[in-house]
Amino acid sequence: MAQKATIYKVELSVSNMDRHYYETHKLTVAKHPSETDERLMVRILAFALNAHEQLEMTKGISTDDEPDIWQKSLSGELELWVALGLPSEKIVRQSCGKANAVIVYCYGGRTAEMWWDKIKNSTTRFDNLQVINFTEADTSELSNLANRSMKLQVNIQEGDVMVSVDDKIVYVTPVKWKSADH
Repeated sequence: MAQKATIYKVELSVSNMDRHYYETHKLTVAKHPSETDERLMVRILAFALNAHEQLEMTKGISTDDEPDIWQKSLSGELELWVALGLPSEKIVRQSCGKANAVIVYCYGGRTAEMWWDKIKNSTTRFDNLQVINFTEADTSELSNLANRSMKLQVNIQEGDVMVSVDDKIVYVTPVKWKSADH
């Protein structure tokens, strides 16, 4: 019998001083049986970094043709495609063709560095692609915050991120490996 997803209830308060965005999102996040706490928390952090009223989580890990998070315009155009982990060169290329903006949030330490070394030269032609890395230490600390019912506060200022749950605080410094040129 197939395992079912575990449901996480998240109250996500985002204070993004860089984008002047201050909202609270009530999210119901399905954690796929093969998804780790680390990936779940990276997904929630990616949502916070791109928070917008039209932003939504997708089926993600259980489908190949959808990102983990996307934002569509009111007319249905794909404005933002957010992928996590280390997508193949083919998936990066396809997503850059489908969406106005694509952000890949990678993590995994040395494995992520090797992935980037392998595909970075083939990504130079994509003006709508950003690649951002989270260090292994940061994502490891984030995974310790995972809980089935969370009240997360995410503060973003000058690119630095502070994630807090109750009395626990994790500082995350996203490292931009590739900036979008548009």
